[in-house]
Amino acid sequence: MYEISQTVRDYIDRLLADPHRPKYHLVSPHSDNDPGDPNGAFFADGKYHLMFLYACAPGKFSWHHLVSVDLLHWTSLGDALTPIDGDNGCFSGGAFVDDDGTAYLTFWKFAAADGSDNGGIDIAYAKPPYTDWQRIRPIAVNGSKAEWGTVDLEIDGEVKHISCADPSNIWKQDGWYYFEAGNLCVLNAYGRSEDSPEEYKGDWTDLFRSKDLKNWEYVHRFYKNEHLGEDWPDATEDDMCPTLLPIFDAPAGGKPTGKHLQTFIAHNKGGQYYVGELDGETFRPEAHGRFSWVDDTCFAPEAMLDGKNRHLIWFWLRHKRDDEYKRFGWTGTFTLPRVLWLENGELRQAPAEELSRLQHNAQIFAVGTVNGETDLPVKNGAQFRLQAEIDLKSAAKAGFAVRVGGGNRMEIYYDAAEHKLVFDATANGEEGKRIHRKEAAPFTLAENETLKLDIFVDHSVIEVFANDRQAISRHVYPSDPAAAVGATAMADGAEFRSVQAWEMASSNPY
Repeated sequence: MYEISQTVRDYIDRLLADPHRPKYHLVSPHSDNDPGDPNGAFFADGKYHLMFLYACAPGKFSWHHLVSVDLLHWTSLGDALTPIDGDNGCFSGGAFVDDDGTAYLTFWKFAAADGSDNGGIDIAYAKPPYTDWQRIRPIAVNGSKAEWGTVDLEIDGEVKHISCADPSNIWKQDGWYYFEAGNLCVLNAYGRSEDSPEEYKGDWTDLFRSKDLKNWEYVHRFYKNEHLGEDWPDATEDDMCPTLLPIFDAPAGGKPTGKHLQTFIAHNKGGQYYVGELDGETFRPEAHGRFSWVDDTCFAPEAMLDGKNRHLIWFWLRHKRDDEYKRFGWTGTFTLPRVLWLENGELRQAPAEELSRLQHNAQIFAVGTVNGETDLPVKNGAQFRLQAEIDLKSAAKAGFAVRVGGGNRMEIYYDAAEHKLVFDATANGEEGKRIHRKEAAPFTLAENETLKLDIFVDHSVIEVFANDRQAISRHVYPSDPAAAVGATAMADGAEFRSVQAWEMASSNPY
C-alpha cells in the first residue's frame, strides 16, 4: 500500500509541476481523455453533474462522473458508464431528469462482444444520489451489422439509412419522450460522393420517440438545413453531439423565448449551433452560428439548464500535442462554463458569474489613449483575468497581447476594418497541432459602441469574450512558459477607458 500511495503522490507532483496544466479550467483528473467529450450534464437537488468521455483502457471508453455545487470545484463520483459484457464501452450522448427525479443517460453504445446487439443507442438510469447507474434492456435502438452507427429501416416500401449514433438529451412533450441521433456514420457511408443522394449529404439528425423510455420507434428526419445564411453548414459537415434545450431571454432568471437552441459539432469544422422553433416533432432552424472558425478546437459541446433559468455549456478544448498523455500524464481540458441566452434575436454568451469567486489581488490600470503599446504589469501573467472597456474612436484595431516573453506573444483584438474578433497565436511555442493559428470570429461594434473584453489566461488556455456577443477559446503552449508572463495594451489611437485585472485562484486539486 505504501508503494501505491507513493506512486500516486509522485503522479500528482508531476501534474502540479507542469507549467502548461491549467489551474482553474476543469481538466481531467486522470486517464487519457482523447476523445474527451463532455457528456451527461444535468442539474438536480442543487448540484451540477457533468460527465466526460475517456479511454479507460486501449480501445475502450467510459464516462466519468463529476459533481459540483459551484461550477468551480468538482468531486468525482466514479464512472457512470463502463464497458460491459465484453464490449468496448461507449461514445457520446446526453442526460435528462424526469419529473420523479430519475436521471437518464443516452449514449452511443459499442457492439456487444457476444453478438446480442450491434451497438446503437443505449440508455442508463439512476435515482438520487445518482451513483448507481443501471442499463435499460433491450437497448433503445439496435444498430446495423453492416455500418456502425447506422440502422436500415423500411419506410413506405423503401429501405432508408437512419442515424444511430451520438444521441442527444431526452426531452418530454405531449406524453412522449424524444431524442435525436447524430448523422456522421450515415453521411460517411452514403453521403460523401458527388453522386450520393441529396438526402444523405450534409447535416441532419433523426428523431426517435417512446411512451415508456423502453420501447422506441423512429419518427422522421428531425430538421432540414435550409441554408438561410452565408456560413450555414455545407454538404461536408455533419451533426454530432447534439443537445436541444429551450433558450431564455436573459443570462439568469430569464423567461423562455419560445425558441430552442441546438448545439452540435461538425467533425471537420467544430462547434456550432442553430436557433429555431420546435414545431411539434420537427425542429425548424432560423439562425446559425459557430463556436470555432479556423479549425475544430472548440469541440463536442454539452449543455444543460439549471435552477436559475440558465442555459450552460462546456466544450472539449482540443489541442493535440504529440503523444500528450504518454509524455505529460494528462490530457483533456474543458472550456469555462458559458451562459447562453437570446437577446433581440441574437445569441449571447458570457462566462458563468461564479468565476468571479476565484478573483483576488485586484489591479486597476490607468491606461488612457494608446498609440502602439503600453505595458501592463499584471501580478501573475500565466493565471489571471483581465477586463477592459475601450473606445476605438478612429482606431483600426485595439486589444491586448498576453503571454508575452521568451519569443512568445498571443494577440487578442478587435479588427474594425474586417469586423472581426481576432485571436492571433502564431507566435506560440514550438509544438502541437492547432496551435500556431490566427482565428477570427465575426463581430461588429455598433456605432458609438465601446469594446468590452473579458480575457481569461490559465497557463495553456486562453479564452476571450467580447461584449457578450462573441467568444474564442484556444490552447497555447509558450516555448518558455516562465518568461511568457507579460501583458500589454495595444492600439492605434484607441482610448482605454478602464482596464482591471485579477489573479485567479486555482480550483483544480492538482
